[in-house]
Amino acid sequence: MARCGCGGGLCNCTVQAGDNVTVSGSGSDANPYVISSEIPCATVRACLSAGDGIDYDAASGVISALLSGQAGNNVSIGPDGGLLVPTAGGAVLTGCGLNGDGTGSSPLEAATGAWPYPCPVDANAGGVYCDSNGILRSDPRPRMTFTNYFDQRDYPDVPVPAAATTVIDTFTVNVTNPDPCRPAQVYTEREVDVRVVLPAGAGAGTGHGSDEMFYMRNTGTGTITGVHAQATKFLPEAFTLGPGATAPVTLNATAGRGSGGAYYYLVNFVLRALIISL
Repeated sequence: MARCGCGGGLCNCTVQAGDNVTVSGSGSDANPYVISSEIPCATVRACLSAGDGIDYDAASGVISALLSGQAGNNVSIGPDGGLLVPTAGGAVLTGCGLNGDGTGSSPLEAATGAWPYPCPVDANAGGVYCDSNGILRSDPRPRMTFTNYFDQRDYPDVPVPAAATTVIDTFTVNVTNPDPCRPAQVYTEREVDVRVVLPAGAGAGTGHGSDEMFYMRNTGTGTITGVHAQATKFLPEAFTLGPGATAPVTLNATAGRGSGGAYYYLVNFVLRALIISL
């Protein structure tokens, strides 16, 4: 070390050890200075802190992976001490409606059957939906409801009108679509039965809507009591009711061509409704 005046085994440089440092040797070629340093673990630990995904114990100095305790986390410490995420193969058990084990060669998928209809599946198939409990549901089930409405009314011997198909009374009911999801088609079957008294020589016709369904004339010499015919109509012209909607349906009783003192005293109304939602 010429700059320190070292030579011939002598040196005028002084080397002093600081904190955590040791110095050995005389500085000669045969016995050079050796400077060593050792930092205590406690000093290093004070400089370390844990970040995201790291677990650090300052007391022991152990640094490890921080595993989340959130439900569904599959990361664990393997038997070799490394992080382990199990593969899906062999770990996914499928129940009804599912196929596959979750691997790349066998992905988890819905088990479906072949479309058995001649129409295109894209344009005609229904949907599958998830309810509030996480259960798969299909489109609403079709509904068909058949409802009957009846009424019987008495009258104080009212003369049968001379004009044909005169409305003598009206029966109205409210028909409700019970399906809360889809519109319904409503088909109705309607019956009217008017009871008539025909003195000798009298005649009368009865019906409903715009049709005279029955006519009778008494050609005898005595009075005929309780003359009637139960006239029935099925109306194929369906009307539509929205989901849960209600609409009135009206049935008119008619009488006409009354003569010779004919009169009516009772009317039976029958209305049957077939309500279909698909």
